[in-house]
Amino acid sequence: MSLPTRLGRAMRTARNRPAGDHVDTNGARRFPAAPALLWAATRAVLLLCVFKVYVFPGPDVTSDVSVIYRGWYEVLRQGTFPLDDVTWQYPPAAALAILSPALLPFLDYPAAFYVLACAADLAVLALLWRTGGRSGRSRRGLWTWTAGVPLLGPTVYARYDLMVTAVAVAALLAAARHPRVMGVLTALGAMVKVWPALLLVGSFRRRTWGAAAVTAAGLAALFAVSMPGAFAFLTFQRDRGTEVESLGALVFHVARHFGWEGQVLLNYGSIEFLGPYVNVVSTAALVLTGAAFGWLVIWRLRVTRRSPATLAEAAFTAVLLFTVTSRVISPQYLVWLIGLAAVCLTYRSSRMGPPAVLVLAASLVTVLEFPLGFIHVVTSDWYGVTLMFVRNGLLVAATFSAGRRLWRSTVPPAPAAQVTQRSAPVDEAPVGS
Repeated sequence: MSLPTRLGRAMRTARNRPAGDHVDTNGARRFPAAPALLWAATRAVLLLCVFKVYVFPGPDVTSDVSVIYRGWYEVLRQGTFPLDDVTWQYPPAAALAILSPALLPFLDYPAAFYVLACAADLAVLALLWRTGGRSGRSRRGLWTWTAGVPLLGPTVYARYDLMVTAVAVAALLAAARHPRVMGVLTALGAMVKVWPALLLVGSFRRRTWGAAAVTAAGLAALFAVSMPGAFAFLTFQRDRGTEVESLGALVFHVARHFGWEGQVLLNYGSIEFLGPYVNVVSTAALVLTGAAFGWLVIWRLRVTRRSPATLAEAAFTAVLLFTVTSRVISPQYLVWLIGLAAVCLTYRSSRMGPPAVLVLAASLVTVLEFPLGFIHVVTSDWYGVTLMFVRNGLLVAATFSAGRRLWRSTVPPAPAAQVTQRSAPVDEAPVGS
């Protein structure tokens, strides 16, 4: 190859290389320094908090790991699910996350769990970095994940949702080149915590759906045969009420100031409202969830334009819809949205920037309400009510923004002729009719 040809190729490679990448003398891409330093600094603080070197203000967010998860771990090791514990409300493969600290036998259970949560966080970072360096991709997703996760505070390392999010991110990033791998990972994620099943909303590949169906059926059969009570969680989930941080709970937060006679109690593993009209609001939440599902079905039927970003954008929108309409919006749910937003923003063509920013803002408000201001939320004082209105308002705004952008980018507008024809009967109606 001639020298001018090699110089031309090198110049083209330099132009196509994403900003911020560093290349060593052998031509290998190195991780950009700024997000690496930010990740290391913020995750060190999170680890210091969960290891209680620094005590984060508010309720102890690590009690779920040290008490509840550890208790489930002891039961699961006996080859059965915790059937007598109504707080076990997860699909059978959640047992894998709860049992995962056994991989680090030299640490006690909580310490091993926190280290594995950090490892899952690092895995997502590596996946986003690798993907962001490809042609047509962006580093925005890398920055979204790096800056977004610590906004939730130490809670994010004290729940297994981060591990599930890592599986979901890997599934979406594998979709373009390995559709069957996406199907397998999606099914695994769904069998751990249900919501990753929504990743399939934007998939139009039969291989992905087929792999997901086979994997889910295989895992379900395996757990049903090997461990009693694999699907008892369905009953426990059905009986849940309206949790104090949910959108529907805003009705009761305000109503308490006007004489509503209900209570706030620990119920089914979360702090819920119990009393008059709670069943009505819980039913309304289920109706809204059904309406969200209906909208997604209509969108699927109307899609005519798809871009490489559509799969991730549809997943992000679907999870937003089902999170906002849920009877429970726990703080750790926000890590799902941060992960999916990060995947969306790895595409330069993605239009999900504004809803992603709204999710990050909601994450910041979330740490203010839990754990920092949770007593205010539980007592429904005006500071707590304001926090809940702001956090849930941001999530609602993000949902509408994401849905609108997804629809406009994939569903063509009605032809002008059809619009004129539909409006003609009104315009041409005789006076006095």
